[in-house]
Amino acid sequence: MKDEIQQPAPESTVPDVTVVVPVSSSDAEVRKVVESLGAQLERLDLKWEAILVFDGRKGSEWNDALAMQVESDQQVRTIGFHRAFGEAVCLASAFEHARGAIILTAPEYVQSDPHGVAEMITRLQEGADVVTAKRTGRVDSILNRVQSAAFNGLLRALTGARFHDLNCSLRAFKRTVLEQLTIYGTLYRYLPVIAFRQGFRVVEVDVRHLEERGVSGIFGPMTYARRILDVLGVVFLTRFTHKPLRFFGALGGACMGAGGLIAGWVGIASWLDPSRPLFGSATFLLGVLLFVLGVQIIGFGLVGEIVIFTQARNIREYRIEGVWDG
Repeated sequence: MKDEIQQPAPESTVPDVTVVVPVSSSDAEVRKVVESLGAQLERLDLKWEAILVFDGRKGSEWNDALAMQVESDQQVRTIGFHRAFGEAVCLASAFEHARGAIILTAPEYVQSDPHGVAEMITRLQEGADVVTAKRTGRVDSILNRVQSAAFNGLLRALTGARFHDLNCSLRAFKRTVLEQLTIYGTLYRYLPVIAFRQGFRVVEVDVRHLEERGVSGIFGPMTYARRILDVLGVVFLTRFTHKPLRFFGALGGACMGAGGLIAGWVGIASWLDPSRPLFGSATFLLGVLLFVLGVQIIGFGLVGEIVIFTQARNIREYRIEGVWDG
């Protein structure tokens, strides 16, 4: 995979903020997004650049981006992929080429009020490491809002991170945060949660909702399954990465307990009524299989603990904000 990117501007014009916009659809509004966000950053007297990442799409919006690049004298830059790789790859590639001390990610259309960017930047300047937007006055369907509330509520309950709108991609990061976080798969949605669990200061600000595109209503069953798996993955990565036996031990213990109860119940019933077979019973076999599965799962946890122990010198689960000496 090779990025196509124009040469950056001279170091004398290094920007304060880099705006990153992944583009994956034919109805993107790249010019409108860049101009609206750029105007707000200029009101704050901040130098900025924009990186537009085209995820395998190079239609009219690509030509518009190239035109802006020429008009802005390289203030707007472009990255193009030969095929679609997903938003995580788009963001990772843009972060690699970004030069600003602050990285502002935005959707490919004006989803939220650009005026909210001012408060987001201000919160970063006041000491926050990550600022994520919460859409207020939602204009999408009631069903979508209910699903979003349920999803964010589940994530809050499992991770302890008090965020309410992780589906909104308008976010601001300090560069130092992104240098310490790994982005892959669909985990870009949960960057605020991962940053929060690693000790960064993450805040949420209200931003007025203007427009919503995409699927509305009931999604397919695989979409819900993927979301649940994503949540479980985030919970494991943020809570059990350094303590795998706690996760696998609890899961394996539950399987062993259930299997023991089932097998014990069938064994007692067979002892009380000799006419009932024991070893030929499917229920008894289920109990034994669950018990053995539980033992194996706990074994995985023990192997994980051994790996963590041997690599403990290279693993750090805390973040030093600074060292004050004397």
